[in-house]
Amino acid sequence: MARKAGSLVIFDVDASGSMALNRMNMAKGAAVSLLTESYKNRDKICLIYFSGDQAEVLVPPTKSIALTKHRLESMPCGGGSPLAHSLALVIRTGVNAKKSKDVGKIVVVLITDGRANIPLCVSYGDEFDPAITGSASSESPTSIAPNRMYLKDEVLCLAKKLGALPDFDCLVIDTEHKYLSTGLAKDVAQAACGNYYQIDQSDTRAVAAITKKNLEAARKHTF
Repeated sequence: MARKAGSLVIFDVDASGSMALNRMNMAKGAAVSLLTESYKNRDKICLIYFSGDQAEVLVPPTKSIALTKHRLESMPCGGGSPLAHSLALVIRTGVNAKKSKDVGKIVVVLITDGRANIPLCVSYGDEFDPAITGSASSESPTSIAPNRMYLKDEVLCLAKKLGALPDFDCLVIDTEHKYLSTGLAKDVAQAACGNYYQIDQSDTRAVAAITKKNLEAARKHTF
């Protein structure tokens, strides 16, 4: 009899800005909580963080609580918000994990305030050229920074790719205050055909509860 594959929960955490530590604590609590119960369903977790110019895999797919805690002890925070690059890395990580017979469902948990400001080309080591894209910032026509619409379109394009992948589920947890929200986090959830939640940044237990609820729903849908 074939062994039932477990799920892989990929936490994609915004480590930019002043509230990055809060978001990381949310993800850490949820990851450890899931791994504590992983023996029941053969689940794994993975954690990707994005700040500065790039996203990186901080915790590769694992069932190890010790490894997860160790990797999360230190992590650079602050700087830019390369949200587009993080989604590209999520897709690549998830697709590669699916090649293993140990992983069935992929559940992506994006924790962000929805303020992308780094284009993909910069994440890949190239300079942004507004002359080619025709998308210089309207706030400063001579600026080499891309405008908000360019950044939004780039992020939503990748969100749609994520949503089109088989066996991928996405939930977006918006940590921005409602009255300050850009609306991008909600747009990402819709583009990825996922679920959207807005929570208080001080509620570290909410992420674990939301993730478990969505993971259970994914299992029922799959099996």
